[in-house]
Amino acid sequence: MAEIIARPLRLHGVDGAGALRRAREMMDVVRLPTYLLHSFPMHLSGGQRQRVAIARAMVNKPEVLICDEPTSALDVSVQAQILNLLSDLQAEFGLTTLIITHDMAVVHQLASRVAVLLQGRLVEEGPAAEVLTAPKADYTRMLLEAAPRFDIAASADPALS
Repeated sequence: MAEIIARPLRLHGVDGAGALRRAREMMDVVRLPTYLLHSFPMHLSGGQRQRVAIARAMVNKPEVLICDEPTSALDVSVQAQILNLLSDLQAEFGLTTLIITHDMAVVHQLASRVAVLLQGRLVEEGPAAEVLTAPKADYTRMLLEAAPRFDIAASADPALS
């Protein structure tokens, strides 16, 4: 795993020891235990693999991070961990993130601005709070209506209260 995370550094001329040190630092940043440093990808969980991908993307200290479906194929608890990690990275590093997703929960948690595309064409754009609460485009409304909602209080069985 160290080689996977350090590869971008080596491509930019950082030597072995420096690259390994930075890979370890990034593992700490993305909350991966150091005992995984010499593990192979096949030994990692989906959430750990996603953290490796984020560490690799962050190892050169970018100003912008582009995430394409950062939580797809992860279970709900791991999705929450990854979203919290991305949110923390935004705050800690002043990182701009471009999130490409169909998951409106991801948009709701991470976005400060939203652009909605339909067949590659921009149909709506604006502050996240505005687009998510008062969408102007029909397609945006459809996306929001199709997103699952979990209102435990409203769906609770009154007989169980």
